[in-house]
Formats: sequence, C-alpha cells, structure tokens
Amino acid sequence: MKIIDKILKREEEGAPYWSFEYFPPKTQQGLVNLYDRIGRMYNLGPLFIDVTWRWGGKSSDLTLEICSMGQSVYGLETNMHMTCTNTSFDLIKNALAEAKENGIQNILALRGDLPRGVNEEDATDAQFRYAVDLVKYTRREYGDFFCISVAGYPEGCASPDDVEKDILYLKEKVDAGADLVITQLFYDVDLYLDWVARCRKAGISVPILPGIMPIQNYNGFKRMTELCKIRVPQEVWDSLEDIKEDDQAVKNYGIELAVKMIRELRDSGVNGFHFYTLNLERSTQMILEKMNFIPKVDEIRPLPWAQPISDKRARENVRPIFWRNQTRNYIARTANWDEFPNGRWGDSRSPAYGELVHGVQIRFSTENALKIWGEPASLKDVQDLFISYCRGQLSSLPWSDTPLLPESDSIRDQLAQLNAAGYLTINSQPSANSVPSKDPVHGWGPPNGFVYKKAYLEFFISPELLEHVLARIRNHPTITYLVVNKKGELQSNFDTESPNAVTWGVFPGKEIIQPTIVESISFLAWKDEAFDFWSAWSKVYQPDSPSHKLLNDLGEKWYLMNIVENNYLEPDSKLHDLLLDISKSAGFRKPTAELNGFS
Repeated sequence: MKIIDKILKREEEGAPYWSFEYFPPKTQQGLVNLYDRIGRMYNLGPLFIDVTWRWGGKSSDLTLEICSMGQSVYGLETNMHMTCTNTSFDLIKNALAEAKENGIQNILALRGDLPRGVNEEDATDAQFRYAVDLVKYTRREYGDFFCISVAGYPEGCASPDDVEKDILYLKEKVDAGADLVITQLFYDVDLYLDWVARCRKAGISVPILPGIMPIQNYNGFKRMTELCKIRVPQEVWDSLEDIKEDDQAVKNYGIELAVKMIRELRDSGVNGFHFYTLNLERSTQMILEKMNFIPKVDEIRPLPWAQPISDKRARENVRPIFWRNQTRNYIARTANWDEFPNGRWGDSRSPAYGELVHGVQIRFSTENALKIWGEPASLKDVQDLFISYCRGQLSSLPWSDTPLLPESDSIRDQLAQLNAAGYLTINSQPSANSVPSKDPVHGWGPPNGFVYKKAYLEFFISPELLEHVLARIRNHPTITYLVVNKKGELQSNFDTESPNAVTWGVFPGKEIIQPTIVESISFLAWKDEAFDFWSAWSKVYQPDSPSHKLLNDLGEKWYLMNIVENNYLEPDSKLHDLLLDISKSAGFRKPTAELNGFS
C-alpha cells in the first residue's frame, strides 16, 4: 500500500501517526539484532518504516532486503531510500524494478551527500544530478505505482542562507510528482512551523512530516547537529551542560525534550511524526508511551503473528506452528510457493512445493556463539542450555531467535523439567479456553472475541525414550503426534492428510478463524530445517572437538516430535506430567545440576 493513502486517512481523522527510520548495519550480527528490534517495535504501531541507502547505493541490496523483510515477515509498510549521487543508472533502474517485484510501493528520493573531496560536477552521471531527476524518472517509468517522498530542510540543506532556495527546489520536486515531504531533524519548533508556513505559501500542499531525533548521548548529539548545521536553542545546551557526562541522564532529557516538542507540534495541528531511531528502541518507545500514542493490542494484532502486507501473501491467514520461532526462514522458504487457495497457507500439489532453497545458519559470529552456548561436551551440557533458555537465563537457541514468547511464561518451569527429563523442547503453546481477544498475552483478532488453544509441544527425543512415549500414548486417545527422523521416516497416530487446528478464534459476525495448524506436509518441510540447525551449531566448533561430534550425533540419531493435547479443557500440566512420568518410569535421569522448583 502507498503510505500517502494511509497518511491522508489519518489526517482526515485528525489522528496521530508516526514512522521509524532505520539504517543498514555494517555487520551480520548487527543485522540480526536490527531484525529483532524491528519485530519488537512493530508493536509500537508505526504507520510505516523507512530504511536508508548508503551513498552511491553501497547498501542497495541490504536496504532492499530489510524493506522486503519488513513487509513480508513483520507486516510493516516500508519506504525505501534511494540516493542518486554517484549512483549508476543501471543500479537505480534495477533497484526500482526489484522494489516493485517485492511489493514495495514507497520510495524516498534523495540526492544524497557528496563524499569528501568530490565536487558536485564529478559526483553524478548525466542521468541523475539531483533528487528531482530521480522523481521525474520514477514517475515516467512507473506512473503512480510508487508513493514518492522527498526530503525537506527547515534550516537549509547546506546552510541557513539556502532556506528560500531550498523551498523552491522542494516545490520543483513536488511538482515533478512527489507525494509527501519528510524533514531533516530540528530542535526549534517555532523555526519549523515558520518554515512549513513558507512552504504552504510557495504552493507546497502535500503532507509534511517533521523529523524527530531523540538525543541519545551528548557527544553524538553535538556531532550530528554540527554536521547537519542544526540550530539548537540555548536552553537545550544549558540543560545538557550539567548532565553531559551522564549518558542515562542525557537520554532521559532527550525523551522529555522530544515529548515537549511533539506536544507543541500537536497544539499547532501536526498529526504525523517521523522518528530517526538510530536503530535504537527505548527512547522512541518511551516518547510514544508518554504521549499515549501506543495502540491497543486489538488494533495491531489481527492474527497471532505480524500479518504480511505484500500482495503475494495478503490473504494468508493460516500458518503451521512449527516455524513460529523461525518466522524469517518460513517466509523466505515459502515466498515462491503458489498462492494460498481457500485460505490455506500452501498447496502440496504445486510443482513448486518442496523446491526450497534455504541456508540454515547460526545468526551469531563464532565468537559470540561460544560466549552464549559455551562448549557442550555431554548431553547434560546441552540439556542445561535448553533449561537456561526456558528459564530466561539464555536469550536464544539455534531454533529460537528470540527469548521464550510471553504466552509460555506460565509453563516455564514445566518446560525446564521436560528438558531435564530428556525432551529438548524447541516450541510450545499452553492451552487456553475462551480468553478475551484483548488479552495482552494470548489475545489477537477483533474486539469482543475469544481465543482458544490446544496444549502443544515440539521437541527432539532420543530413540530409546521415544519407544516408551509411543507405547504410553496409545492409552491417551485425545493426544495426537507426528514424529520423524532426519531421513524423513514419519510416524503418526492420526490422518496425516488433514490439518489439525491448534489455535482458533471466535468473533462477533465472523466465521471461526483457525490461524495455527499442525499437518504432516509442512512438518516434513520444516524437519529439514530443524535438523540442519544441529549441523549449523556443530560448525561453531572445530571438526575434531567433542562439541562438534556431540551435536552432529544428536542431529543424526535423535527424532523430531510434536504432540497435541486436543482436549483444550485439560490443564497444560496433564500433558507435561504424562511425559515426565514416562521419562521417570523408563529410567531417564534428570541432570545432576540443581534445578529450583523440581520435585
């Protein structure tokens, strides 16, 4: 969707709205952390996000990737920066084509800063000297497909003396087809409002979004304002003088200053705000909270996951539960599958099904992976890592990018016990019976609805323990399971051709929605990835090391199993207690490490 349409709707309603800007990190680990942060900040309800593009298009591929991920994985509308200074025509042409192919409908057209020592005459080719050239080209080649935003400079692009000239340039960009303006940061609200009035007088009628950059630390703020030639009121410098050595105090002041500025802008009729986040999270969140801007749960969570907004996935309302902790991999692997017939997430009859190109990898450097997971040399060591993760003492495992989801807080101790008893859990869901859709932990969907969930567990299990589990489950007709080894040999006790809904919602005036399922076809597709993580983890260590051999052996010999207690009225403890009793009866001991809360 074009963000101008969303902006105009909010302006018509007189409702506040906000957006976030990110930049492409320079390291793989930085990129992983940024994705996690974007995922969390999705819950702050931005109208859109935008992603910068380094001078000369040096980050064009990564910028496009982040924008595509923002849309397909996190359900965010994205605005892709493009700078034309010292950027080849082919790069611009190809980037626009790829943006369209990926469903990105929003472009921020910029000239871009000149690198040091480069004259303006030498910095561009004949195709694109200024941002207006990029606007004209995009409109000529793509018509109204893209929403085009451009930059505005309340204090002049190069100096305060350029303000009037820059307004004329801005009018030229708008006349060429720009839909909205996003401004450079500023800290003088009166100066900004005066600039907007001059823009309107010049005939610029498109929406103008003020750029807000919370102060994060004194030295960075000083460098940034000097570099961008931003006027800072003396009272701000005076307030910072006594606290400039205290980073936390400076950050807190930056939050209060931004809140004060936004309130003054709101009093002047401004509804939209663009946050320069610097890839940071806390300050922006605190500002939105203090402004009471944070949306309600039912306004931002129509399904139990961030809903994709790309055209190819717009109707997707069902997902297999197996990929919940690896959402990015799921989206990437299924991106080229056929459309979703009858609300289903994929069609196994498609000739594209199964042609899955994926590269499972540990999203940490070797050094960081060693710091997080150490060097496990025994099964007990591995169990202890899984137990630490379940207790919140470890931030991630290879199968889980993020800490345990909030909905599993109520079963943390039970999960830790299961891992101690020989079940290496990688996914779980507690049961729920008629939880209101507005519930902050379990809720999703429209207001006044109710959510239901079956207890679900997914884990790796040894062949010896599996034999005992299968024997006991025969006596429990409400329990269903799927279990598979690395070779793909599948066992089950229900019709594997039929999906089993494990989450559903009942809402006024709607059919029952069943967004999360268990089925054999998707389970077999997921198992490749699940087992590959053992191999990827082992590669952190030297090939002849005990850790490498141990992790490879677990991946080669153990089974992947999921279990559903279909009687959602039963407490979670029934399924967990059954598995613990099976382990105890079979003689599988818990680790000798002290485990608080264990019987």
